[in-house]
Amino acid sequence: MTESSHPRIAVIVVAAGSGTRLGAPTPKAFVPVGGVTLLGRALHSVLGMSEPAQVIVVAPEELVDDADVIATAVAGVASSFVTVVAGGETRQQSVQAGLRMLHPAVEVVLVHDAARSLTPSGLFERVVAEVDSRGHGVIPGLPVSDTVKRVDAHGDIVETVDRSALSAVQTPQGFPKDDLLDAYARAADQATDDAALVSASGHRVSVVPGDPLAFKITTPWDLRRAEELVSRRDGGPRIGVGTDTHGFDDGAELWLAGLHWPGESGLAGHSDGDAVAHAITDALLSAAGLGDIGGAFGTDDPRFSGAHGDVFIREARRLVESAGFTVGNVAVQVIGNRPKFAPRRHEAEALLSEFVGAPVSISATTTDGLGFAGRGEGIAVIATALLLHNG
Repeated sequence: MTESSHPRIAVIVVAAGSGTRLGAPTPKAFVPVGGVTLLGRALHSVLGMSEPAQVIVVAPEELVDDADVIATAVAGVASSFVTVVAGGETRQQSVQAGLRMLHPAVEVVLVHDAARSLTPSGLFERVVAEVDSRGHGVIPGLPVSDTVKRVDAHGDIVETVDRSALSAVQTPQGFPKDDLLDAYARAADQATDDAALVSASGHRVSVVPGDPLAFKITTPWDLRRAEELVSRRDGGPRIGVGTDTHGFDDGAELWLAGLHWPGESGLAGHSDGDAVAHAITDALLSAAGLGDIGGAFGTDDPRFSGAHGDVFIREARRLVESAGFTVGNVAVQVIGNRPKFAPRRHEAEALLSEFVGAPVSISATTTDGLGFAGRGEGIAVIATALLLHNG
């Protein structure tokens, strides 16, 4: 992979803590919540970002192989962007181990605790956007709602702290790469988070709104809370919608719904232009909360140049299944004047059902001459996917 094609964002996922306060027999990043490890859930959020990122997982030395298995299963075709390294005795040493793996093309670095495994992908994207717009470090935080007292060594109240000036900070914490590298190069003392080091080195850091779901799982009570949230979120059916549109390309062969259509004009696109397969892929990823086809595969990735639709559907199915879901069914609506779908509808449904591992139904319609599809300039597809949680 060339430097120009490498992601400009890196996310260091710190999963090297022992988690003694959790009382689990394994380090807490490897403790399951709803059948998926905290590390696995954290990586699903990272890989759900719309913009691709270099992902560096820092794990306990004795569990590097286990972490690699988890990361590879979650990342799938994006596994070339994921690296697992051994951490150190402290969090600071672990982050340093991750920083040593940064690709030269990286411009923005996010540091995230795997213990904040329910953090939504949107918070990662918000932090990146704020770093881009402000040009300095950004960390998410929530207002402190409890009254805070300062006490002395005997537990006696000294003063009431003005909570309006306080923020409970979270991860991911994002920084321009050079700021973070400079902060770690200068670090003399241990700090509780990366923002403290960056601020101490003279670089500006701002707090932006965080997310309640980005809470840290530290105690058995936190773990129980996470189990409840996951049960409510994942327990019922999940529905996702995907759309895709391609114009006709007279110089290409037509691949649609996984089938080759001899004698028909093809569809323009980075891969084979199979709008049905792409819409199904987006619907599956959307239902599982795993982003979209652009984020999962990347239009500039040479591995998918000319790839047929089954490649995307099968990989999307693997991703949603690794996230703990089973596909219930998929419904597809094709909008366009050609090709005539009725003669091959059952053939297409059987093939796509094999790819998805669940029933796929297809219907086709026209727009009565209206719009680009009505003028015969291309095809639009809408797909809806139903997922069921395995737990």
